[in-house]
Amino acid sequence: MPALLALSSAEECARLCVRLGLSFVELNMNLPQYQSENLHAEELLRLAREYGVSFTLHLDEDLDVCSFNSRVSSAYFDTVLGAVRLARSAGIPILNMHMARGVHFTLPDRQIDLYEAYPDAYFSKIRLFRDFCEKAIGGDDVRICVENTGGFRPFQKEGIRILLESPAFALTWDVGHDHRAGGADAGFLFSNIGRLRHMHVHDARGRKDHLPLGAGDINLKEKLKIAERCGCRCVLEVKTEAALKQSVDYLKRSRLWN
Repeated sequence: MPALLALSSAEECARLCVRLGLSFVELNMNLPQYQSENLHAEELLRLAREYGVSFTLHLDEDLDVCSFNSRVSSAYFDTVLGAVRLARSAGIPILNMHMARGVHFTLPDRQIDLYEAYPDAYFSKIRLFRDFCEKAIGGDDVRICVENTGGFRPFQKEGIRILLESPAFALTWDVGHDHRAGGADAGFLFSNIGRLRHMHVHDARGRKDHLPLGAGDINLKEKLKIAERCGCRCVLEVKTEAALKQSVDYLKRSRLWN
């Protein structure tokens, strides 16, 4: 389950996780209580022991390690380093991240992504980030998984390919985002299916996503079979306790619950 806005702490999330029969909580580092300085490995390890759950981390969605402003990118590098150190100390296996598009300029006839317009600068930062994370993770079993959010642009796909040259990186398939984008990322993800390690599962109808399971049009059975085949952890990425309960009930009724 994801950390819910209505719950104020990792312990509250862990309690709900147990009540629902789920196995882990994805703590969202966009929220103030889940910043690196507010999370402590000893506390997460205590919660894991006491409640029998584990944790993953969703990195800040504003994360943009390729910013042309070196002070900005350095701050994001440091943010990821803090998360990696926490993950190594607390036994957290997955850090989920978005692939920033960056700034774009709107011309009279088209939009130009600056990362596409300046590929040398962009890919240089990507390689620097890849090597930085690989060194920070060392030999530990921690993976930074890149999530699809609505149609990767060509420069983003190439950036992800560069990241995947390192075993420190893997992929997250958000099936709701992909449905909303008309399957725009499915081909790229399937071409790298061996690196799929994480899945965000929520239903969708048209361009509306993050619906409870069974409330939309996604073939969830198909997606969960892929997750099982790839050994993915799956987050029921809905936003309320009621939607989580509805999703768990759907899995049980549909005999998709193990």
